[in-house]
Amino acid sequence: MDTQEIIRRLNLRGKALSKGHRRIATFIAEHSDKAAFMTAVTLGKNCGVSESTVVRFATAMGYEGYPELQAALQELVRQHMTASERFNIASEIKENDVLRTVLKNDMRNIRLTTEDLSQKDFDHAVELLLGARRIYVMGLRSAAPLAQFFAHYLRLIFDDVVMVQNAIGEVFDEMERIGVPDVLVAISFPRYSTRTVECMRIARENNAKVIAVTDGAMSPLGAVADICLYAHTDMASFVDSLAAPLSLLNALIVALSLRRRQELSVHLKRLESLWNAHGVYLDRDEPIAPPAVQQDTKPTPGTPRD
Repeated sequence: MDTQEIIRRLNLRGKALSKGHRRIATFIAEHSDKAAFMTAVTLGKNCGVSESTVVRFATAMGYEGYPELQAALQELVRQHMTASERFNIASEIKENDVLRTVLKNDMRNIRLTTEDLSQKDFDHAVELLLGARRIYVMGLRSAAPLAQFFAHYLRLIFDDVVMVQNAIGEVFDEMERIGVPDVLVAISFPRYSTRTVECMRIARENNAKVIAVTDGAMSPLGAVADICLYAHTDMASFVDSLAAPLSLLNALIVALSLRRRQELSVHLKRLESLWNAHGVYLDRDEPIAPPAVQQDTKPTPGTPRD
């Protein structure tokens, strides 16, 4: 549901709205960034109407209920919210509810991703990655940890993985050799990275395949990608909820490792030998010494000092 569609619904039905419905419509139009994250009860209080009036308003707008209207508004505003606007929303969470609120929000995102993700698109992405000559992975700003995680494990499975990042120069420099039959995995969520979309266009212009990992059909990455894998990232704060995207990338890694199990098994055995030789990880058979007991260095009363 895009901006024009929501406005069209409001305008077309505006004359038929009751006084209470008009209040709600006006509040949403003027404060969509806040209204999108309010419960029906909270929205009703801000508009001076009851919760049931808010629910009836959502139905009058053509939605099955308030949750569907709220989801449409959230998808609309999340793309353009600044960090300070996100923080203002987070400040409404009570401090003693933070832990449960955030964890429940992450669990909800994973559940919704599981329900909505296309198995066909997931399988197609796996096939593209398996057939790639070189795999490019790109995720900037808040998506950078996701890209680093994904690229780290891809390097265990494939020989040629390029992490596209602006560590030294421009990200475009690292895309110069991309072509057939390479694949770019681009990861970005609201607020979307301009550089990521531009690099996706470069990949398409050079006839490489592009897999986008993003949040929904309204994402600008969808217009440039060959395949889109959607993961819910509805946030409870100015911090992006990346639990579902991380789980999605984890699923891709597992699927790829199963398809390359023989090569991966040989490679991991070689790596284990190197890791053991250089002490990369703690020896699991080596006992861990207990922490040293702190000695009291204060002199006992009446004891002469040296």
